[in-house]
Amino acid sequence: MSITSSVSSAELRQFIEKVERLEDEKKELQNQIKEVMDEAKAQGFDAKIMRIIIRMRKMKKEDLLEEQEILDVYTNALGMQIAS
Repeated sequence: MSITSSVSSAELRQFIEKVERLEDEKKELQNQIKEVMDEAKAQGFDAKIMRIIIRMRKMKKEDLLEEQEILDVYTNALGMQIAS
């Protein structure tokens, strides 16, 4: 059984080239994000904290609350109470 007989080279090439174009776009977007983060850092903002906030904003409210509760339980268990 030969798998090459069932493969359309033109169709395969189209898929490969499309993924390559998307990878290029992704790289450009990543560069733009880095530039924005660098600009924010230059203005005195903490890029690490900004990334955490961006991740948190993507979460469902209930998932975020659960994560914060678990973090509180763990930090309290380790004697790392964080003043609120």
